[in-house]
Amino acid sequence: MRKLITLIGVMSCLACITVNAQTLPVGTVALEDYYRRMQLSGKLDSTVSFTVRPIIPAVAFGIKDFAYPDTSETRYNMLNADYQGVSKDGKFKWQLLPMGLLLQNNSHHPYGWNDGAMIPAKGLQSLITAGIYAEYGLLSVQFKPEIVMAANSSFDTFDKNHYDIITARYYDFYNNIDLPARFGNAGVTKAYWGQSSIRINYKALSFGLSTENLWWGPGMRNSLLMSNTAPGFKHLTLNTRKPITSPIGSFEGQIIAGRLENSGYGVLEPERTYLGQPLYVAKPNNWRYLAGLVFTWQPKWVPGLFLGLTRSSQNYGNGLNTFGDYFPFFGSKSQSAAAEAINKRDQRNSYFMRWLWPQEKAEVYFEYGRNNYSGNLNDLALEPNVSRAYIFGVRKLFPFGSKKDENLLISAEVTQMQETDISKVMNLDSWYTSKNIRQGYTNLGEVLGAGIGPGGNHQSVEVSWVKGLKRLGLQFERLIHNNDFYYYAYVDSKDYRRHWTDLSIAASGEWNYKNFIFNAKLQGIQSLNYQWYLIQAPDQPYMTPGKDVFNLQIQAGLTYRF
Repeated sequence: MRKLITLIGVMSCLACITVNAQTLPVGTVALEDYYRRMQLSGKLDSTVSFTVRPIIPAVAFGIKDFAYPDTSETRYNMLNADYQGVSKDGKFKWQLLPMGLLLQNNSHHPYGWNDGAMIPAKGLQSLITAGIYAEYGLLSVQFKPEIVMAANSSFDTFDKNHYDIITARYYDFYNNIDLPARFGNAGVTKAYWGQSSIRINYKALSFGLSTENLWWGPGMRNSLLMSNTAPGFKHLTLNTRKPITSPIGSFEGQIIAGRLENSGYGVLEPERTYLGQPLYVAKPNNWRYLAGLVFTWQPKWVPGLFLGLTRSSQNYGNGLNTFGDYFPFFGSKSQSAAAEAINKRDQRNSYFMRWLWPQEKAEVYFEYGRNNYSGNLNDLALEPNVSRAYIFGVRKLFPFGSKKDENLLISAEVTQMQETDISKVMNLDSWYTSKNIRQGYTNLGEVLGAGIGPGGNHQSVEVSWVKGLKRLGLQFERLIHNNDFYYYAYVDSKDYRRHWTDLSIAASGEWNYKNFIFNAKLQGIQSLNYQWYLIQAPDQPYMTPGKDVFNLQIQAGLTYRF
């Protein structure tokens, strides 16, 4: 009898042991925004900035199981699976990670961003992921691969009826960034390491190798330097797992050294010519080294205020010769040496602020960045408007209904990437493009930062009903595609009619039921002057309608939590 009681006690203890250092991948359906909403309502630690992601809920917030943060949920095991375990000595622990399936279909042309390993494509596309996490002492291993299958159907790209000179200018721009209009002329199936990592963790710090998506800064729809628009890339990382306290406040941060890859595709499919000469200029077939950092400070005198900065710099892999090439943010240079470094690198930075008001259940945030920055504060002081981009956003929860946990969430965000100096536009100096690193600030053919891309402007307003993990909402967006190219291409004609502008409305939601989280989105996008093209005739007035098209995007997903 005593042995039976002892055995039951040991089994109970083992059942209570949880594996507690899994990351919450950037863009995780329902869960990631749930944590931010809970902080907004004052129910989670307000010293966590949400500007250095992915976060580790167990370490940052003390959540035992990151996939079940809502304590009102009943825990189920519908597959009757052994989803976690621990060795007899208690040193080795493992746990199955949520399985996910996301389907997406664009009816006319590619649309959308912040979708990780998915590619910009027309037609049906799916992303499948599953994984396992294990830890032994200070060592942790997370294996969460992703598989993408896309029909990649053909669609109208840059219209062949554009004047030849306009097509040539299109290539002038996109020869300096790896943003193919279409990823080849056939279906695409790819497997990625996904949200995987191997780390050494000690208290608030973690060091390791990762392929996870990163998000830097306070934005929700866009981030200037690091988002989950492109697939994750291989990188060494030294980062905080939770805020580090000090007499002047708390700090979070991350330093990375990564490898970026090329897409392997050209500009258009098929490529165009001008006066019998090919317009596409092949990019160097060389991998790129990316160094980056993000740093956030929460002053103890102003609770809820976060101040931070980000930096990034990339070189071609064969141009790494000195310590300064690997870590250009550390060490001082003369003005001439700094100019020489800029000429062979592609650099940018940003400064951001997030101010959280739990008493008001609200937050406001702002990010301001400079493209190809010199590191010279005089340059910033003299011409802060040149080569700048910014993001501004607000979010607030309002009580709704008779129950305490029901709220209306109202969000608004504005992103401006368009260059303000016409001389920069004519010199093709746009955000994320580069004449030195001709793939620009991309990985596998997608922008690492704001998914709206170079020269884009974006406004978004969303109203959602939220209750726990459940959310139902309406979203209204306006997106202007690459105004930098627009002014470069049409500056001679002074034609102000051709702005390619998308107006959209979307209904979306997430719903948890037992082990499942369901998500769906239905978005209608009206594209005005699609691909900057006007249908012109001699008898039409000046303000003639452009080539307007309608695109319907449908998303549906399913997540199973063990």
